[in-house]
Amino acid sequence: MEPLRDDDPRTIGVYRLACRLGAGGMGQVYLGESPAGQLVAVKVIKPSVLDEDSRARFLLEVDSLRTVYGPFIASFVAADAHAERPWLAVEFVPGPDLLAHVTERGPLPLVETASLGALLAEGLGTVHEAGLLHRDLKPQNILLAPSGPKVIDFGLAVLAERRSTLTATGVVVGSVLCMSPEQTQGGQHLDPAADVYALGAVLLYAATGHYPYTGTSWQAIARRIEDPAVPPDLSGLPPQLVPLISAMLALDLADRPTLTQVTEQLVRVIAGQGLTAVRAKRRLTALTPETALPELPLPPEPPELLESRTAYTPTVVDVAVREDDEAPPQDQEQEDVSWDGDGDDTSGADTPFDEAAPAAPPTPSERPARSRSARPGVRFSAPLRIAEALRAAYASDARF
Repeated sequence: MEPLRDDDPRTIGVYRLACRLGAGGMGQVYLGESPAGQLVAVKVIKPSVLDEDSRARFLLEVDSLRTVYGPFIASFVAADAHAERPWLAVEFVPGPDLLAHVTERGPLPLVETASLGALLAEGLGTVHEAGLLHRDLKPQNILLAPSGPKVIDFGLAVLAERRSTLTATGVVVGSVLCMSPEQTQGGQHLDPAADVYALGAVLLYAATGHYPYTGTSWQAIARRIEDPAVPPDLSGLPPQLVPLISAMLALDLADRPTLTQVTEQLVRVIAGQGLTAVRAKRRLTALTPETALPELPLPPEPPELLESRTAYTPTVVDVAVREDDEAPPQDQEQEDVSWDGDGDDTSGADTPFDEAAPAAPPTPSERPARSRSARPGVRFSAPLRIAEALRAAYASDARF
């Protein structure tokens, strides 16, 4: 993640941008926040590559993501392919890509590599079931999320039933390091075996930190991929994975396993280590460090809202507690007058009394206890009088 630069937009569509997530050949990717607080990854096409061909490829990517879904696919959120600067928002995955993880922390152990491959094979299976091919699977397009790996960037995806692409025959488009021989030759008629080959190259990189073929240029790498006399470099690969990865990187399409077979063989590798697939996945996701996300500041409030805001004024006066030594003189005390429901004074006018026994003035010790919170001139409402009477009764019996 990098801070936004001066020439970066601050909003795209309805999304406020927080930082840069990365960049690709066609566009810049930002971390965006929806009005409701949903985090998304927003890809924006670079102005320098915004031509008829790149806009058409971007439209294809949007169509692809609308079609495919699954637990291992970063889901589509929103897009505007017809904007001045076309953009696409997908689910934000809080985790590093496989390339960054291996570069910074080294290759994955055997069990974690097998779990990664099995999960990715299932994810690619949902892509193929939707009639799509990814065509550009590579470590940069695989994110290690807390819930499992996620496949991203369908910029080169094409419908499997289509017999045309956006490039002419013989033109290579994509990342050659993980590319199948039929792709390096510029073939248009691809099938799921191309993604199987790419997955084999990705797993080789995950387990060893290197690709099947290297060279000084993409043309040199492509020639080596296409040469039957040059086998892929499997050095450092755990022996349990050698048979499967060798088959996935086969030059002949017919010799490559299906994605279902890939999953089955990788699960057997996991079982051979005394683990279930679920426990292996837990070990894989445990490798994913927590990602610290920048938090956008609160948006400025409209001036009219600030002007209409009034100062806080308390509506309930807290009656202070009056100590006994602060009690007013007797001649300032007021009699408590109660009122019935009709508003008549019921302080004693209709109350019967014993005429034969005139009441003597009460002694100070016989006078009813005066509430400490009572004040001359302050008259409580009925609920407050009841509450005060309960408080006074409780206080008289309390030992503290």
